[in-house]
Amino acid sequence: MPEAYTLVEHAALAPLNTFGVAANARWLAEVRDAAAIPAVLALPVVSGAPVMVLGEGSNVLFAADFPGLILRTAFDRVRALDDDGSTALVRAEAGAGWDALVDWVLARGLAGLENLALIPGLVGAAPIQNIGAYGAEVAESIATVEAWDRHTGRFDRLDTRQCAFAYRDSVFKRDPERWIVTAVEFRLARRTRPRLDYAGVREELAARGVTADPTPQQVADAVRRLRRRKLPDPAVIGNAGSFFKNPVVDGTLAARIRAGYPEAPVHPAGEGCSKLSAAWLIESCGWRGYRDGDAGISAQHALVLVNHGKASGTELLALARRVADSVEQRFGVRPEPEPRIVGARW
Repeated sequence: MPEAYTLVEHAALAPLNTFGVAANARWLAEVRDAAAIPAVLALPVVSGAPVMVLGEGSNVLFAADFPGLILRTAFDRVRALDDDGSTALVRAEAGAGWDALVDWVLARGLAGLENLALIPGLVGAAPIQNIGAYGAEVAESIATVEAWDRHTGRFDRLDTRQCAFAYRDSVFKRDPERWIVTAVEFRLARRTRPRLDYAGVREELAARGVTADPTPQQVADAVRRLRRRKLPDPAVIGNAGSFFKNPVVDGTLAARIRAGYPEAPVHPAGEGCSKLSAAWLIESCGWRGYRDGDAGISAQHALVLVNHGKASGTELLALARRVADSVEQRFGVRPEPEPRIVGARW
């Protein structure tokens, strides 16, 4: 029987983050059973040290070494807890690959996650960031999140209200020192209305001859094609996907921007608020394809910060700040980063 965890001292993190940024962790633990988390945290050599959970490293920028314990979740079981023929409750452990989970539910005729296909990362990261794409957010499909509560020293189950989901946000993201997500349960249906009116999904389906009633699998296939065309592959060039969030602003500012730039994409975002396209704002400031040494902005998509080879985390962060400064100076709104920045403040 394999050990429940392994512990490595002075671990290199460059292979463990999709930016490929060089950094080190004082300790690195790979945990193969969620029940072993309390024992790992109680080890004398790491007791009291800062703790960070790291999945595939696809939503993090290391601007410095990590002085404490990096914990990686390697438990990845996926199973249906119940299925009444109309809906199913699916439980996925934190170490399961996100896109593998999307394939798993699609193969069983379940809908709800298809617009989130090909998002990098593990299941455990999904509720933390409240991942979203192509008009959908994972919070809409989550029933319960199971997590180790470092404050109370026990496993807890949080419903969607307790998770306090918001745009690319959650209670887990706001209090990362407290929660270690261990599993997520999804309530998924077999018949849902597909979401097609976002960022070219309908057009991509039509190009393949699908003009009415697409299946969830067809929607997922279309989303994957779109993502592959628009976003650079981290296996080819270091990046963490979209680095900036779409700003949500009050309607007055949105109207002022639209008055000066009628082509600016503006979307409703609740009462009195509008969501702006960060990609459009950044591209309008001339950053798409920009490069300073090995730090750059992707020529494929203005939202994507890229490492052309040996850029440090501080160099990438400095470029991101310059981008945000220029957008704020021109439009009066400052884009915020999506990834977690380790070792520096935004």
